[in-house]
Amino acid sequence: MAHSLPETFAPLLLRWYAAGHRDLPWRQDREPYHIWLSEIMLQQTRVEAVRGYYARFLAELPNIAALAACEERRLTKLWEGLGYYSRVRNLQKAAQVIVSEYGGVFPQEYEKIRALPGVGDYTAGAVASICFDQPEPAVDGNVLRVLSRVTDDVAPVTDAAVKREYAARLREIYPAGRCGDFTQSLMELGATVCGPNSQPQCALCPLASLCLARANGTALLRPVKAPKKEKRTEEKTVFILRCGTRIAVRRRPEQGLLAGLWELPNVDGKCSAQQALAQAERWGVHPRELCRSSEKTHIFTHIRWELRGFYIECTEAAPLFTWVDPARFRQDIALPTAFRIFEAFEEV
Repeated sequence: MAHSLPETFAPLLLRWYAAGHRDLPWRQDREPYHIWLSEIMLQQTRVEAVRGYYARFLAELPNIAALAACEERRLTKLWEGLGYYSRVRNLQKAAQVIVSEYGGVFPQEYEKIRALPGVGDYTAGAVASICFDQPEPAVDGNVLRVLSRVTDDVAPVTDAAVKREYAARLREIYPAGRCGDFTQSLMELGATVCGPNSQPQCALCPLASLCLARANGTALLRPVKAPKKEKRTEEKTVFILRCGTRIAVRRRPEQGLLAGLWELPNVDGKCSAQQALAQAERWGVHPRELCRSSEKTHIFTHIRWELRGFYIECTEAAPLFTWVDPARFRQDIALPTAFRIFEAFEEV
């Protein structure tokens, strides 16, 4: 993308955005905590899924000080189901930095925002532009798609240098006094009109007259992306061990995937029923009955888990595990989706 964006790019987009856009809860104000929280939640997560989480999170933790002081178990429970738990851990670390270094007041300078734990170029740009009217772009997949189509650019948007170039071109046209609206209008266009994996709705697009990909018939070929690496597949056997009305859970290691979170007991590889019962016996839970089994798949960003679950009634609550009843499970135990899909308490 060697050339600049057209001068009419921003005015056309702002006029379209002002005429009507989605009514999203995090657009009700420009409070930095609210914008920051929403942008972190929206990473790798659909808007409709985030709505409920956003409301519940703010009801429980209405300000940065409350987030900074929240107990870890409560924090991860509030995040349960959103996945990518490192996001909420970094969210709290950043809140603690804001409390300790900035007296609980969100910093306004882009570089200080960017330096917060878990904050990258995109989130820093979103907060700086929306909350503080600074010409700092928030370039995500939606924005990259819009820009690559408008310019009919063949450079792969997965290249960090290409993303930096797009950001530089956007800074040249940010409208003074309307930086936040411009950032959100770009997000809105990419999310609702210039969408991925389908025919773009060019007839509804305010930038149609400027779009080179539309003119050249290449819209469906943009953006260009580098080939994705094939996901690694791992097989695991998951144990839903029940002793009375309690289920066995344990903590994952503090390093690696899903670090430090609760999980159902599991082993690598897919066990047969006989092997599963033998493993349960080795754990000292004295299996009484193997009730049933189920097959599940869970996909992470780079890994695919093929899971076989065994539901086993036990006679001994071995101290190797933490045994929780339904009430504690619902209140305190944040179980990642990879394990929640086994619905451990569905029959309790």
